[in-house]
Amino acid sequence: MTNLWDLAATLRNNHRYVDLTHSFHAGQPRFHLLPDEERKTLFTVEEHGFAITQYSFVGQWGTHVDPPVHFVAGARTLDDIDVKQMILPLVVLDFSAEAAADADFTPSISDVEAWEARHERIPEGAFVALRTDWSERWPSPEAMANADADGVAHYPGWNTEVVQWLIDERDITAIGHETTDTDQGFVVSGGSLPTELLLLQHDRWQIELLANLKHVPATGALIVATWPKPLEGTGFPARAFAVLPADNE
Repeated sequence: MTNLWDLAATLRNNHRYVDLTHSFHAGQPRFHLLPDEERKTLFTVEEHGFAITQYSFVGQWGTHVDPPVHFVAGARTLDDIDVKQMILPLVVLDFSAEAAADADFTPSISDVEAWEARHERIPEGAFVALRTDWSERWPSPEAMANADADGVAHYPGWNTEVVQWLIDERDITAIGHETTDTDQGFVVSGGSLPTELLLLQHDRWQIELLANLKHVPATGALIVATWPKPLEGTGFPARAFAVLPADNE
């Protein structure tokens, strides 16, 4: 029988860790319809001997998880997502150069197939992250939105065709990205979220506003993504990190 303590020691000592999570705070980038965070100090160490802060924020706050129920009535809530789905093979599709050249970039199926030809086939059950290096713009809401003179946002994102292909042909478990939304900025500005809707309708989930993907290899890493367990939760800030071999620099 595998000694799990030895396995834990191996994971700690023979691997590196990359935090994929932004620290959240008031005034940070967010979906444009959401209210800002509020905090209230209830107790302090100096006055009471212990510190407690009351936090008020929407579930979709900072680096956060979107379960299927976020868009689909009666679908899986946060507490319905099995903990087995919180440790997954992590695939990082690096399209940062394309996003730097075109803020409206979105990958095609042929782009992903070309990525597989350079690396390896996306494994079944994987968490697929779209690397655009857009997280380098954090924590500026203006830089993240990248709006033009007409107020239309311009940032990269997924599209329905490639996400449908990832679901049908690679049977992925979840996706992630560095932007505030699944879809491209100009699509969101137009009042539509078609790719996010498609993903959640297929009983998948996602992590938005990921950080530090540039420090994770294209293949060979694991993602650990977890979050609190509110009953029938529709979204919550998440803590996600990557585990990769120590010799992978």
